[in-house]
Amino acid sequence: MLVMHNVSKYFGKFCALRNINLEFNNGVYGLLAPNGAGKTTMIKILTTLLFPTEGQILYHGKDIITLDEQYRDLLGYLPQEFGYYKNYSPYQYLLYIAALKGIDKKDAKERVNKLLKLVALDAVVHKKMKKFSGGMIQRVGIAQAMLNDPKILILDEPTAGLDPKERVRFRNLLTELARDRIVILSTHIVSDVESIANEIIMIKDQEVLFQDTIRNICSIIAGKVYETEIEYEQIKEFREQYFSLSEKQEEGKLKVRFITEGTSDPSWRAVVPNLEDVFLHIYRDEGIGQEA
Repeated sequence: MLVMHNVSKYFGKFCALRNINLEFNNGVYGLLAPNGAGKTTMIKILTTLLFPTEGQILYHGKDIITLDEQYRDLLGYLPQEFGYYKNYSPYQYLLYIAALKGIDKKDAKERVNKLLKLVALDAVVHKKMKKFSGGMIQRVGIAQAMLNDPKILILDEPTAGLDPKERVRFRNLLTELARDRIVILSTHIVSDVESIANEIIMIKDQEVLFQDTIRNICSIIAGKVYETEIEYEQIKEFREQYFSLSEKQEEGKLKVRFITEGTSDPSWRAVVPNLEDVFLHIYRDEGIGQEA
């Protein structure tokens, strides 16, 4: 178990995180918040790239700062952008990283071959990475994070720039990896975590707003989400009255998905809220969702 206990982080007088209390067991955790909300700061604290100003982080009851290298040996980390040599093949690159991590050469070769197969790069093991797509590079990144068979795998915005097919492959890979380890996925892209996360963590105003299942989080706006069709010329007035979640042209009208706190109209259709609805609702005061 990994526990963050009353963790706060200040940069001078600026508070980046305040009184964070979280628990992680094996499975996928989606760390979900808009850019600038403190996700990357939390990730850097969990990976010991930053240290908390207040509070502590415990792994099986022991402070990770005291554990030091023992804790880092348990970690796998994929930052938003990781450095690699474009003229290296994935096989060469992973052997190089394994050497830096102090992994025995024989064990490293066996591990690298296994990981390249796991991330579906076994057909291009000796191809130079400068010819790789963004998705292939990200899979190399996952492989390097997995070299030490980590018990904690932390990924910071790992799907940025990936096409839909690569995203699906990436999510499937994470589901497989999470069977016997903690996987923490930091993102602002709801679809990246909605289908695979065991729990969602939402941060707002530098504090944890939720750590719960998707079903429980979505229940906070149950009975408030509707769909209806309106004429194009009505949309401005409609937005002034209701919080529009999505708008789609359909048969000459606008099909609108929205949230209302008031009494429903008989022409509206109640719909089951999803995680994106909650995300837009929670962060609506930060300019996400409804148009001005």
